Amino acid sequence: MSHADHTRDPCPWVVLNDFGGAFAMGAVGGGIWHGIKGARNSPRGERLIGSIAAIKARAPVTGGNFGVWGGMFSTFDCAVKGYRKKEDAWNAIISGFLTGGCLAVRSGPRVMFQSAVACGILLGVFEGVGVLLNRMFSEQNRQQLPQSASPLPIHILVDREPILAPVMEPPPPQPVLSGPTHVPA
Repeated sequence: MSHADHTRDPCPWVVLNDFGGAFAMGAVGGGIWHGIKGARNSPRGERLIGSIAAIKARAPVTGGNFGVWGGMFSTFDCAVKGYRKKEDAWNAIISGFLTGGCLAVRSGPRVMFQSAVACGILLGVFEGVGVLLNRMFSEQNRQQLPQSASPLPIHILVDREPILAPVMEPPPPQPVLSGPTHVPA
């Protein structure tokens, strides 16, 4: 069994946080998208007004759609984590499957199943790419470390007094030159 992720808040707060983050992301992205679309569909000379009108009309709707998806996904993710008592990639895949199915429930069982499978596959691809990128970057970091590199200095506390433990050898002494230090002209 995996250890719990103690860096995140309890599930009710995670759901609200994810809902808000998804809403904000959808509202900003929708604002950009609908701003461009509104400007392109407006007559010359009224592009700014058309852009602002499209942003005001459609960006909150796009943000709400993103927020519902993010909140529902996070709710299912918390439920799956609680049921399985594990934290792995399967939680996101199962949560994506359930989210896709629930969002398409009004379209009938066939479309609901197709949407669930598509969403599960999409989350599976996301998780797979995340694992591959994680492996790739961890291998690059391992290869970049030189073999003969000495470790960083270690601070040791003895009776609450920090002592710097030596980890590097001192440089070799400079040769001493005998004779005059300056050349007469």
